[in-house]
Amino acid sequence: MTGRSRSTARRTADAPRAAPLSVGLVGCGNISGQYLEACRRFPMLRVEAVADVNADLAASRAAEHDVPRVLAPEALVADPGIDLVINLTAPAAHAAVSRAALMAGKSVYSEKPLATTREDGRSLLEAQARSGARLGCAPDTFLGGALQTARRLLDDGGIGRPLAATAFVVNHGMEHWHPNPDAFFRPGAGPLFDVGVYYVTALVSLLGPVARVAGAAATGFPERVIGVGPRLGEHVQVGTPSHVSALMEFAGGQVATLVASFDVWASELPRMEIYGTEGTLLLPDPNFFGGTVRLRRAGDDAWSAVPLSHGYVDTARGLGAADLARALLSGGSPRASGQLAYHVLDVMQATLESATRGERIQVESHVDRPAPLPPGLADGELDP
Repeated sequence: MTGRSRSTARRTADAPRAAPLSVGLVGCGNISGQYLEACRRFPMLRVEAVADVNADLAASRAAEHDVPRVLAPEALVADPGIDLVINLTAPAAHAAVSRAALMAGKSVYSEKPLATTREDGRSLLEAQARSGARLGCAPDTFLGGALQTARRLLDDGGIGRPLAATAFVVNHGMEHWHPNPDAFFRPGAGPLFDVGVYYVTALVSLLGPVARVAGAAATGFPERVIGVGPRLGEHVQVGTPSHVSALMEFAGGQVATLVASFDVWASELPRMEIYGTEGTLLLPDPNFFGGTVRLRRAGDDAWSAVPLSHGYVDTARGLGAADLARALLSGGSPRASGQLAYHVLDVMQATLESATRGERIQVESHVDRPAPLPPGLADGELDP
């Protein structure tokens, strides 16, 4: 399959598109396989090219997933036949790759985080506005069946008025199983940016934007010892807090407590709970699309499992990219949007700033809750 000659530069967000959109994927690491498989599920997407700074890795991924073209990253971003760039590069490169694609007139869907600093995040929103393209960003797990079921239950008043929430993601980091864990302990990662981002995004999708935060942070272990692979026994310096506690005050009046840690050997804490005037909702790990949603209303003697009202409960990385394509084709707004990702980035940055300054921080950005998915969608379908 060859690239098309029509230019993508300076398209407006509301201009009509023809399905399927041509997709170019930059960054062929471990997560890329899940995205390439997910793109096959959605008829509005067709992967035409992959790219990576490691050309051999890109070629291997292309052969594995029957992708017709392998390009250098710069060539893929500039290719006039690509409509949508999926940016799966390392977090430190997210902003530069996404900005280049946007300024080339491409719409972009990036892995999380949107950027590692507010300044870079704002520059991406500005580039989106100048280019007329669309910008989306993971996590998209809040579009999965479990959290969409929870969203529907909340919107229907299933626990009355939401009052508060708790969220916990605690473990002992990646050095025990990952052969190259260095990036997980650098600024822009750590437990808050690497895993806590799923929890913050889920809470914003369920409760709305965060208005203020107070944070505390610590580094329990100044270095980590790699436990597997060719670098076994090598020490990794920790350059970002490895235990973070956040108190989030939402614009709607709710309060939530989040603990994100790479310093915990074992725990029996729940993943997420939401407390309302008429009951409690117990949610599964928002790092995944499925899981069991449980409800206990005032007066109940036990928890009840809530039947899932939505699909996409398996490994569906790329669901957000498909929803961005849906927005491009229909003229609507993407749910896993750049604005949502920027607000989450703002909340996380403010939490670390609060921990450093010892004071509560006002979150300057604002975002509306993303629209829920309709229930009963067929696989590969978004908004019938």
